[in-house]
Amino acid sequence: MFGNPVRSRLIAHTAAFIGLIAIGSWISIPCIPVPFTLQTLFVLLAGAVMKRYAVIPVFLYVLLGALGLPLFHNGLAGIGVLLGPTGGYLIGFVAAVLVTGLSYEHSSRPVRVCGLALATILIYACGVAWLMYSLDRELIPAFMAGALPFIIGDTIKAAAAYVIADRLP
Repeated sequence: MFGNPVRSRLIAHTAAFIGLIAIGSWISIPCIPVPFTLQTLFVLLAGAVMKRYAVIPVFLYVLLGALGLPLFHNGLAGIGVLLGPTGGYLIGFVAAVLVTGLSYEHSSRPVRVCGLALATILIYACGVAWLMYSLDRELIPAFMAGALPFIIGDTIKAAAAYVIADRLP
């Protein structure tokens, strides 16, 4: 690694975003079946900063949490969290960060905004689909419980990620 600043930056960003996503999971408002957290802000920001390589910290975050590190919301850990009602959102983070990262490889502002919007929709799609399966609910009740209450907050988080990333070099 000595003498390779690109690899060093990748490792530093990976560690930083795993930590930020974990911190964002602890900043939560309990809600059933899915709590409000700041995880999505840091997932989207990782994609904006690290581009396609942001898949690495997000995947590692999910993997480390599944292996037992208390990284998920309110210090939860283990494969049981992925199999529970919030598992779809966690898996959706990986797809969402890839979409965000690819959109941020373009310099076009509309492409970046669409990437953030599509990433948020992907998180909802994975989360609601898993809620339907894990809680045996129909689409409308799962959407009402797993997406509708979060739309305003996630729109604000996506806008914050856009503004923060726009100000970074």
